[in-house]
Amino acid sequence: MMYSRFYSAIALAATAFGTTASVLSAVQICPDPASFQPRMSGPLADVRYLADDRLGGREVGSAGERCAADYIAARFAALGLEPAGQDGTWFHTFPVPGGADLGPDNRLAISGNEYVMGRDWIPLGFSARASAEGELVYAGYMLSSPGTPADRSAHIEIAGKIAVIEWGDPTVSGRGGLRADAHFKATVAAGRDALAVLVILPEGMVLPQISAERRSVLSVPIGVVTADAAGALREQAEAGGRAHIFTDVAPTEVAARNVVAVLPGSDPDLAEEYVVIGAHYDHLGMGGEGSLAPEGRAVHNGADDNASGTAGMLDIARRLASGPRPARSVVFMAFTGEEKGLWGSARWVESPTRPLERLIAMLNLDMVGRMSNDAVSVFGVGTASEWDQILGDGNSRMSRPLSIATSPDGYGPSDHASFFAVGIPVLHFFTNTHAEYHRPEDDWELINEEGIELVSELATAVTRRLTAGDAASVALTRITQEPPAAPDATTSEAPSRGYGPYLGTIPDMTPREFGLRLTGVREGSPADEAGLRAGDVVVMFDGKEVADIYAYTYALRERAPGDAVEIVVERDGERVTVRAVLGESR
Repeated sequence: MMYSRFYSAIALAATAFGTTASVLSAVQICPDPASFQPRMSGPLADVRYLADDRLGGREVGSAGERCAADYIAARFAALGLEPAGQDGTWFHTFPVPGGADLGPDNRLAISGNEYVMGRDWIPLGFSARASAEGELVYAGYMLSSPGTPADRSAHIEIAGKIAVIEWGDPTVSGRGGLRADAHFKATVAAGRDALAVLVILPEGMVLPQISAERRSVLSVPIGVVTADAAGALREQAEAGGRAHIFTDVAPTEVAARNVVAVLPGSDPDLAEEYVVIGAHYDHLGMGGEGSLAPEGRAVHNGADDNASGTAGMLDIARRLASGPRPARSVVFMAFTGEEKGLWGSARWVESPTRPLERLIAMLNLDMVGRMSNDAVSVFGVGTASEWDQILGDGNSRMSRPLSIATSPDGYGPSDHASFFAVGIPVLHFFTNTHAEYHRPEDDWELINEEGIELVSELATAVTRRLTAGDAASVALTRITQEPPAAPDATTSEAPSRGYGPYLGTIPDMTPREFGLRLTGVREGSPADEAGLRAGDVVVMFDGKEVADIYAYTYALRERAPGDAVEIVVERDGERVTVRAVLGESR
C-alpha cells in the first residue's frame, strides 16, 4: 500500500541513489514454483512465490517484477480465465523511468586538475547532458527554508557560478527531509541560475549508482564528489577558483506490466458489462524511497503489501471460475507501480483495454494478509448508495461473519483511487498496517492465510451480487465526493519547524512526458478559488517549469503561506494562467 503517499507526498530520500538495483542478474531467471509449493496450496502458495527473495522485492520495471507478472498470468490461465490485456495478451504494458546510463565523455577539472570519473566523482542520474565552465562558489549545505528571515542560503550568490554544496542536513538525524535531498538542492540551485552543481559526499559514503535514478532530469550538469577528493574542491570554491564539468548522462525507460484477465459473463446481453477486481503486485525492491528501514539495503519482500492482496484476488478468481458463472463479466487486474504513485491503475484508466462506460464497480485488495480478531476495514462505502446493504448481505452469508469497519472515502492511498477519480464506485479491503510495514521483515511466514480467504469470500459475495443477471442483481447509484481534507501531496516534507504552504491539489503521480496532471482540487482551497480543475496539467509554477511531481513539490516549497503565485496549466489544448494565494499547511 502506498501509505499516505497519495495525499502526503513522495518520500524524497538522500539515500535513494543506488538503493533499488535488482538482486537478480541481467539475465532473468525466475524461481520455479514447484520447488517449494508442493508443501502448500491456496493463497499462501501465491504469497510464498511473490515474496521470494529471488524476486528482489518486485520493484516496478525490475526483473523480479517480470517474474511476478509471468507467474500471475500463468495462474490466471490455470484458473481458466482469458487474456484481457493489449492485443490479446495478458499484459497492459507502459513505459516507466528506468534510470540513467553514463556515456563516455564525462569530465571534471578543478582549476586545471582533472578528477577521475568513478573514483573521485560521478554525475548524478538527474544531471543534464551538458557542459559548464565558470567560477566556483561554496554554498555550504544550502538548506532552503522559505519564509524564514534567517535563511542564509537564500543570500548566497550562485547565479552564473558553479555551486559547491554539501550532502544532507547536519541539523537532523536520518534522511533529513526534503531540504536535505540532493535533487531538491540541485533543483533550487538551477532555479537560481547556477551554471552547475557539485555535491560533496560525507565521510564513508561511496559514490552512488545512477542506474535506478528515476527523478526528473534537471537543466544543468550535476556531479557528486567523494569526501576524499573534496578538500581541494572546498578550498577552490572558497577562493573563487574555476571548474569545467561535462556530464554525459542519458535517461532510460523500461517496460512495466499490469496483468489483466477476464472471466466472461454467461449472459450474452450482460457480458459486455463488468466488475474489476484489482490488487497491486509491485513492492519496494531493495528499499530506498518509501522504506521505513532507510539505513541499509535489503530485499523488501512485501508479503502483506501486497502479495497478500494479489493472492486474495487470485482466490476470488478461483471461487468465481469454479461456478456458477456470473452473468456479467469480471475483469481481474494485477497492477504494478502502485508504490510509485498508482502508476499502473492510472495508466489503465487512461488507456483501458475495455470500455470504461461498461464498468460497474471496482473492488481493490491491498494488505489483507494480517487479519486479527476476524476484523476487516472496507473503504469506499460512500461511493454508492447501496454499498452498506451489499456488504451487510454478503457478510451475513459468510461461513464466519467478519467484524467490518467501514469508511465512506473513495479516495485513498491505493489503486481504487484511480477508478474513483473517474467516477467509478469502489470498495477497498484492508486488514490494517503493522510493525513490519514497508520493512524487510514483511515476509510470508507472518501471513494469516485464513484471513485472506475470509476477505476473498466476502469480496466474492459482493461480486456475485453485482454480476448476477436475475432479481438478485443490483444497480449502483454513484455518489461523487470532494477530495478529503488533507494537505497537498506536495507539503508533507516540511522543514523541521513544521512550516508548509498549502494549495489544495490532488496530483496524478503517473509519469508524463512533461507537466503534472491534477486528479482534483479540494473544495474551498486556494487551488479551487484560483480556478484550478481536475484534469489540468501544471506546466509552470511561479515562473518555474514543472516537469513532474518533484519539480512541482520543489517550486511550492520555495514559497511561503500568504504568497501570491502564478500557475500555468494546459487545459483542453490551451495554456491557461491562474493566480492563487497560498494558505498554510494544516
